Amino acid sequence: MKLVEEKIVGVIGGLGPEATVDLMRRVIEATPAKDDTDHIRMIVDNNPKIPSRIKALIEGTGESPAPLMAETARKLAAFGADFLVIPCNTAHFYYEDICSAVDIPILNMVDLTVQNVLKETPFVQTVGLLASEAVLVTKLYMKRLEERGVKQIHPSAQLQTRIMTSIRRIKVGKYREEDKRVLQTAAEELMRRKADVLIVACTELSIISDSIDVAVPVYDASQVLAEGIVRIVKGDLF
Repeated sequence: MKLVEEKIVGVIGGLGPEATVDLMRRVIEATPAKDDTDHIRMIVDNNPKIPSRIKALIEGTGESPAPLMAETARKLAAFGADFLVIPCNTAHFYYEDICSAVDIPILNMVDLTVQNVLKETPFVQTVGLLASEAVLVTKLYMKRLEERGVKQIHPSAQLQTRIMTSIRRIKVGKYREEDKRVLQTAAEELMRRKADVLIVACTELSIISDSIDVAVPVYDASQVLAEGIVRIVKGDLF
């Protein structure tokens, strides 16, 4: 019997490297597999040489990552990817630039996460966002939430500074228990300020997000993306 041909996902990775590996692990765990052949083919360019989004968007000292991301997208498409993903929330600021570089779809992690939150928690009025400063400044989530009448809040300035320190440590693989405590403290603060749900909107924070213990739903954008990949390959999307 001929096997059903499944779609191949291309991953624009390295933003940062461990976040890419974390996404791959999540895809594997989310795939209903009885044998290794049931798993999803992923073509991954784990390229940490793509210019820093933080330096480009926050510090204003770095070059745009868009050209190299577009080049990566073209190479993944040429290698046989049927659709692409970008396991970095901040990089979605350049989403349209990357889309214009290829003729295959690119799954938008930010859109998908917001859609999931609103579908599964239709009562939501306030979303607490755990993210990098770049995501906050570019309003990637805020714009989408406000269009649907939902308010976004984020940690206090002091806590946000500590979160950025944690993100930088995670990027170089030197995070520790303190970083999990910072994330938990930020989550609790957002709960006290009446967040109905939380979104982990940084793929570095996704690496330690399983440490969050709160009484409201927590949506991890990396997990949402992983599950979206599985649905596409197994036939529910696109």
